[in-house]
Amino acid sequence: MIGVFGGSGLYNLLDDVRKEHLKTPYGEPSGDFAIGSLDGREVVFLPRHGSKHTIPPAQINYRANLWAMKKLGVEQVIAPTAAGSLQAHVKPGDFVVCDQFVDRTSGRRDTFYDGPLSTHVSAADPFSPVLRGLLVERCRALEIPVHDRGTVVVIQGPRFSTRAESRWYGRMGWDIVGMTQYPEVMLARELEMCYLNLSLVTDYDAGLEGSPEVGPVQAHEVMRVLAENIARVRHLLESLIPKIPATPSCDCQRSLEGARM
Repeated sequence: MIGVFGGSGLYNLLDDVRKEHLKTPYGEPSGDFAIGSLDGREVVFLPRHGSKHTIPPAQINYRANLWAMKKLGVEQVIAPTAAGSLQAHVKPGDFVVCDQFVDRTSGRRDTFYDGPLSTHVSAADPFSPVLRGLLVERCRALEIPVHDRGTVVVIQGPRFSTRAESRWYGRMGWDIVGMTQYPEVMLARELEMCYLNLSLVTDYDAGLEGSPEVGPVQAHEVMRVLAENIARVRHLLESLIPKIPATPSCDCQRSLEGARM
């Protein structure tokens, strides 16, 4: 079973679905789960911000969302998100298939193992290499502009970056900035689920250095770019999901091996 978290602008994916409401040991998920099929593959969909985008990034119950996905039988997770560019060559409208993250959030419940069982899961390669390769291949087949790797710096939100923060992130060599990739990816890893991030670049964060006509991001501009590109996101997911192997073959499914003291 494949799970999909809808990001900003993506609030539904499947047409013929049944709804499931799950209670979890970690509280309420972001909403009801929509379960349906796509080319014979069973898919579970949940908009992480809620069906009407009422849950800001820092208030999402990531643990409940991931735990419920696992309970429903999901083994592989696709996570589309919006992101701001930190590099001139990463343009609005491009897709970035992240291979690394930098966590700049605070106070988020980011582990299922907060005692007494001491568990230390490796985060060296947090995103599934198998799913990343499939996604890059699908983007290229559909002639969608894609960056086959990239580092996302995840900020607390809901505010956007200051100019100083944005310059720092870019000069560190990081590619994009987002608000929801962490702790989602690491919670999936603790549950031994494969996790794939698809970041749609909507803006240049606090502006593009050396280009005064490109100013700081505004929320309405993000939503405009998302609205213009959401059909491409859906088409890409519809092309990707049937290509995903039914049995995962990467190490994500064994992430707890050797992780416990």
